[in-house]
Amino acid sequence: MLQVKNISFRYKKQAVLNDISFNVKAGEHLSIIGESGSGKSTLLKLLYGTYDLDKGQIFWKDSEISGPKRNLIIGPEFMKYVAQEFDLMPFISVSENIGAFLSNFYPEEKQARISELLDVVELKPLAKTKVKELSGGQKQRVALARAIAKQPEILLLDEPFSHIDNFKKRSLRRSLFKYLKEKNITCIVATHDKDDVLSYSDTMIVLHDAKIIANDTPEYLYNNPGNKLIASFFGEYNNIKPRGIIYAHQLKLTNKSDLKALVKQSYYKGHYYLIETDLNGETVFFENDTALKNGEHVFLNFIK
Repeated sequence: MLQVKNISFRYKKQAVLNDISFNVKAGEHLSIIGESGSGKSTLLKLLYGTYDLDKGQIFWKDSEISGPKRNLIIGPEFMKYVAQEFDLMPFISVSENIGAFLSNFYPEEKQARISELLDVVELKPLAKTKVKELSGGQKQRVALARAIAKQPEILLLDEPFSHIDNFKKRSLRRSLFKYLKEKNITCIVATHDKDDVLSYSDTMIVLHDAKIIANDTPEYLYNNPGNKLIASFFGEYNNIKPRGIIYAHQLKLTNKSDLKALVKQSYYKGHYYLIETDLNGETVFFENDTALKNGEHVFLNFIK
């Protein structure tokens, strides 16, 4: 189990994280969300031992994770960290990068391992391509494969799919997170993308003002967002008194109600339209099967 006990950290005089505590069991997947500057990346670096803590302790099982004051080499052996900047070797191939830290004593096993990882990150057609010739998204996939090459106990990922095209991102998520679960690798992801969280995380924590303001399953936080910050992570939402936070898909057209709104714009979203309206001077969004005319008055009701 990873145990984070009352840790605090500041850059110069600015508090970045204050009295942070949480646990992650072996094999579990945790996602960290929050606004830009909320400390997501800093928290991952503290877990990796990049910085010294101002206060608190971090343990993996019986091993304490310490910063550079106590370790010449940053990062424990059992943990890998994939940052937003990739530390790859540009003049050798994808396969050579992935296998760079695998033993050469068993060449057949090494090649089989590289082949397995190329499948996980969907890069087999580019196995012999030099890394300098790859796109940013392809380099990110090489970095992911190299991080899991020696099968770490914990994997830390900072915006792991940020450079990857949407058409490739969906299948890569499924492949990578399925592999990590099968191998019982604990995974902690800092992300701004709900699609990294909803289907793949066991737990989600929300950082705000240097503290954890929520720590629960994605399903619970989606259904009980509690505040605007959490709701905004999951999608379009409204704050309608006295009901409070209501997602756009929780409103529907009706023949008559107390909620009379003026249509301002219809946005095509594929299988539905997102309708922007004015409700008593407040902007309210709801989803509808068809576009509506600007200036049209409509009545809305809550979906139970």
